[in-house]
Amino acid sequence: MSQNKQILEYLENNPKGITPIEALWKFNCFRLAGRIYDIRSMLPRDKEIVTETETRNGKTYAKYILENKA
Repeated sequence: MSQNKQILEYLENNPKGITPIEALWKFNCFRLAGRIYDIRSMLPRDKEIVTETETRNGKTYAKYILENKA
Protein backbone atom coordinates (compact mmCIF):
# COMPACT_ATOMS: atom_id res chain seq x y z
CA MET A 1 0.00 0.00 0.00
CA SER A 2 1.34 3.45 -0.88
CA GLN A 3 2.11 6.07 1.76
CA ASN A 4 -0.73 8.22 0.43
CA LYS A 5 -3.26 5.43 0.98
CA GLN A 6 -1.82 4.56 4.39
CA ILE A 7 -1.98 8.18 5.55
CA LEU A 8 -5.49 8.68 4.17
CA GLU A 9 -6.69 5.53 5.96
CA TYR A 10 -5.04 6.77 9.16
CA LEU A 11 -6.78 10.15 8.84
CA GLU A 12 -10.14 8.45 8.27
CA ASN A 13 -9.72 6.44 11.48
CA ASN A 14 -8.12 9.12 13.68
CA PRO A 15 -10.17 12.29 14.10
CA LYS A 16 -7.32 14.00 16.00
CA GLY A 17 -5.27 14.07 12.78
CA ILE A 18 -1.60 13.46 12.10
CA THR A 19 1.60 15.41 12.65
CA PRO A 20 4.88 15.10 10.74
CA ILE A 21 6.56 13.21 13.59
CA GLU A 22 3.68 10.71 13.74
CA ALA A 23 3.95 10.19 9.97
CA LEU A 24 7.67 9.56 10.33
CA TRP A 25 7.18 7.00 13.10
CA LYS A 26 4.17 5.22 11.61
CA PHE A 27 4.86 5.33 7.87
CA ASN A 28 8.55 6.29 7.53
CA CYS A 29 7.30 9.42 5.73
CA PHE A 30 9.74 12.33 5.73
CA ARG A 31 7.57 14.69 3.62
CA LEU A 32 4.07 14.65 5.11
CA ALA A 33 3.19 18.00 3.50
CA GLY A 34 3.93 16.49 0.08
CA ARG A 35 1.77 13.45 0.81
CA ILE A 36 -1.08 15.69 2.06
CA TYR A 37 -0.85 17.69 -1.18
CA ASP A 38 -1.30 14.46 -3.16
CA ILE A 39 -4.10 13.17 -0.91
CA ARG A 40 -6.08 16.40 -1.23
CA SER A 41 -6.40 15.81 -4.98
CA MET A 42 -7.74 12.29 -4.31
CA LEU A 43 -10.51 13.33 -1.89
CA PRO A 44 -14.19 13.44 -2.80
CA ARG A 45 -15.81 16.88 -2.81
CA ASP A 46 -17.49 16.35 0.56
CA LYS A 47 -14.17 15.91 2.43
CA GLU A 48 -11.24 18.21 3.07
CA ILE A 49 -7.96 18.16 4.95
CA VAL A 50 -7.59 21.10 7.30
CA THR A 51 -4.15 22.30 8.41
CA GLU A 52 -3.79 23.50 11.97
CA THR A 53 -0.63 24.67 13.66
CA GLU A 54 0.39 23.62 17.13
CA THR A 55 3.21 24.80 19.36
CA ARG A 56 4.87 22.61 21.93
CA ASN A 57 8.13 23.26 23.76
CA GLY A 58 8.72 26.32 21.61
CA LYS A 59 8.39 24.35 18.35
CA THR A 60 5.59 25.04 15.87
CA TYR A 61 4.42 22.31 13.52
CA ALA A 62 1.48 21.44 11.29
CA LYS A 63 -1.29 19.02 12.12
CA TYR A 64 -3.54 17.67 9.36
CA ILE A 65 -7.15 16.70 10.07
CA LEU A 66 -9.66 15.09 7.70
CA GLU A 67 -13.08 16.77 7.96
CA ASN A 68 -16.41 16.66 6.23
CA LYS A 69 -17.32 19.90 4.46
CA ALA A 70 -20.32 21.63 6.00
